[in-house]
Amino acid sequence: GMKGASAALGMALIAASQPDAAFAKGGEYGIWEGRIVSLAHPVVMGTMYAASAFAAFTGFQWRRLREIGNEISDLKQQQTAVSKKLDALTGSLDEGAPKPAGAAPLEAEVKSFQEQIDSLSATRKELAAGNLRDKHYQVGSVILGLGTAFAIEGPVNTFLRAQKLFPGPHLYAGAGVVVAWAMAASLVPLMSKGKESARSAHIAFNVLALGLFTWQIPTGWQITQKVIEFTKFP
Repeated sequence: GMKGASAALGMALIAASQPDAAFAKGGEYGIWEGRIVSLAHPVVMGTMYAASAFAAFTGFQWRRLREIGNEISDLKQQQTAVSKKLDALTGSLDEGAPKPAGAAPLEAEVKSFQEQIDSLSATRKELAAGNLRDKHYQVGSVILGLGTAFAIEGPVNTFLRAQKLFPGPHLYAGAGVVVAWAMAASLVPLMSKGKESARSAHIAFNVLALGLFTWQIPTGWQITQKVIEFTKFP
């Protein structure tokens, strides 16, 4: 989305305006090594975690909306088949004539199908009113743009302050999250063409990303505490 692209462009411009920042030592570059910029990564990524959970919710709700249509069609076909059996039993009866013994169960079955259809139709109407597709697309675009930008900002800021990176679970899992986001986004064109395999892979990559993201929380919190300890405002 435009918001994510703007954020990524902004980060690129900041980096370009500080060509010597990678060689900063002992606070020479002030705010670029300070607490505010250093805490931008955990604050934004915490927001991206909440956005990821919302994207998962809207994504599964949107998938449910698509599936309901198929379920309703199946139920209508079954209801039609039972109705035909009922008509065959009762269609030739004179008005007021007693119904055959087998008619009552068939009528009950037709009624049951109608109740299920009405219930699913109400659910579909409620889900459709939620504008799920647009919400899912918009939040996904923000995650891809802003999340990727600040996933990169984190290690860049670490190098700025410490003159080295600290390879470990947090760094590797973070790289995995960004790759999973990119892979999930790359499947959108195929999904728009109705490829069910692409939809399944999209879900799998996003579940992987959310799982790695969740696993990162404890190490991220530990790193944030160290940042607070070893940095000062601004």
